[in-house]
Amino acid sequence: MRPIRRSSALRERAVSGTSEGPTPAADLIRPAVTESSAPPSPGAGVPPYSSAFSAAPLAMAVVDREGLVAGANPTFADLLGTAQADLTGSVAADLVDLASDTRTWQAYREVLRGRQAELRCTRRIKHPAGHFLWVQVTVAPLPGDASGGVLLSLSDISAHRELQARLRHLQMYDPVTRLPNRTLFFERLSAALEVESYDESGTTGRIGLCYLDLDGFKAINDTLGNRVGDKLLAAVAERLTHCAEEAGHARSSPPLVARLGGDEFALLVEDSTGTEQLADLAESVLDALRAPFDIAGRRLSVSASIGVVERHAAGTSPTALMQAADTTLYWAKTDGKDRWTLFDPERNAHLITRQALAATLRPAIERGEFALEYQPLVAMEDGRLRGVEALVRWKHPQFGVLAPNRFIGLAEEDGSIVPLGRWILATACRQARAWQVAHPDEPPIFVSVNVAVRQVWDSDLVADVARILDETELAPHLLQLELTESAVMGSAGRPLQDLQALSDMGVRIAIDDFGTGYSNLAYLSRLPVSVLKLDGSFVRGFQYESDSSAAAAELPPNPADEVVVEAMIQLAHRLGLTVTAECVETLAQASRLRRIGCDTGQGWLYSRPVPPDRISELLGVRV
Repeated sequence: MRPIRRSSALRERAVSGTSEGPTPAADLIRPAVTESSAPPSPGAGVPPYSSAFSAAPLAMAVVDREGLVAGANPTFADLLGTAQADLTGSVAADLVDLASDTRTWQAYREVLRGRQAELRCTRRIKHPAGHFLWVQVTVAPLPGDASGGVLLSLSDISAHRELQARLRHLQMYDPVTRLPNRTLFFERLSAALEVESYDESGTTGRIGLCYLDLDGFKAINDTLGNRVGDKLLAAVAERLTHCAEEAGHARSSPPLVARLGGDEFALLVEDSTGTEQLADLAESVLDALRAPFDIAGRRLSVSASIGVVERHAAGTSPTALMQAADTTLYWAKTDGKDRWTLFDPERNAHLITRQALAATLRPAIERGEFALEYQPLVAMEDGRLRGVEALVRWKHPQFGVLAPNRFIGLAEEDGSIVPLGRWILATACRQARAWQVAHPDEPPIFVSVNVAVRQVWDSDLVADVARILDETELAPHLLQLELTESAVMGSAGRPLQDLQALSDMGVRIAIDDFGTGYSNLAYLSRLPVSVLKLDGSFVRGFQYESDSSAAAAELPPNPADEVVVEAMIQLAHRLGLTVTAECVETLAQASRLRRIGCDTGQGWLYSRPVPPDRISELLGVRV
């Protein structure tokens, strides 16, 4: 509270005993006394409201139009810890700090001038005893005062403010770790992203966030109980706070550490200097948490996965920042845990695209957005077309034509591979029959269709194939079904029974990408398989004697690949199987495959996947 200043004009007026102009405001609250007048009798000549003013429990003071205290009641003096007589003539605004901010000061002056009806505000003032008080200040015109005085009243709200502070602490702080909770964190985050917060000179205008989740906490909490789990969380909070304090030594304020719920914590860096600062903070957190914790006589170990986001504050929002952090935390978890991962816009865009594709996959099947292209399977002996592999394409209205690797995995995850696979099978069989009818003088070619294991488990594949062959009038031996090596070699029960039934029907069964898995070759002889498709990685590793192609120049030769391929071809032939080599791209590769006995080849040397009409042009010619 500022020192009380007295008005010299008031002192001179009090000494001379004269008064000019309107009745002073002080006369409204006390009886006039002169040297010639006798002491009044009790109750005589005293305005009735004067006693009420003096005895009122509300702290009140009359202030003249110059802003000086003309009189105050005892409650007002007691509240401020000042003698009542010393208040008269003091500057009222100084008593309750009304000039500390421009807006309040201007409003106060307007009330004094009679241009504003009332002013209400809250002030924190220092008592002479050393403690602070919170007071509710009200300034309003004094009724019946012709001189334009105002009534200043104070209400002590310290207890109320203290209760509010306690309630806010309970609302804003986590009781287990005593860290700011989710509510306070988002309050600080929202404030940090406001334009006024970063649009000041000397600030970077950037914000950073480390969003972390404890690895292995759930197992500890479930096995040892919530009490031990809570103590562990409290210990983690202490280490995070220490990391934040260390990071804030060279800055005006340390990062805000908050518990967002469960075993999730966040460190908010306002006015970030860049990703390097956030990376250093994330590394220090990982190091701090890797050290074992001694909790309730047990030595416990946890680690953390951290999603790190750092960006310009302009143009972002709390929701967008947290979504990015949550996505990046998920990446850190899936990448192996006990690590931090920086937000990658490209990776996030791919994830968003993947989610968009997953959401529209089933409707796309119903809308007919898929089409088939066919890649020739050529006989190595004479270069004639023997068959084609059907490859599905998604003609997406937003992302264009998509290859199978963009959506087949999604279809297998959500089960839409079953209707999609059924459509592919029917379309391919219908097309194979159409080629046969259109070219009756040429040997008919077979069509090879990829089948996912989920199609075997989630549908009656045997019944589907039988119905489609019957509807399209395609001979069973002109249909080849391809399954991956890992799916076929581990088949048992229903999948194996279905494969056997299809083989008995006359359908060819091929193992795709053969040689990439851990094949039990003895088991191979007991499978209803008729074709092995060698993975393209073996063909790419062939030595090149006179091949000057780009592929030969880029890939180092691997003599073992040719030996392995020759051995697999010989083994397949001994088992009565035919062999198709994938990814044949050069004449040198084709020549070597032909020499070691490979039956058919597939690759860009012969043709890329093409529409059905292009296959019609290749029938009857050497490819």
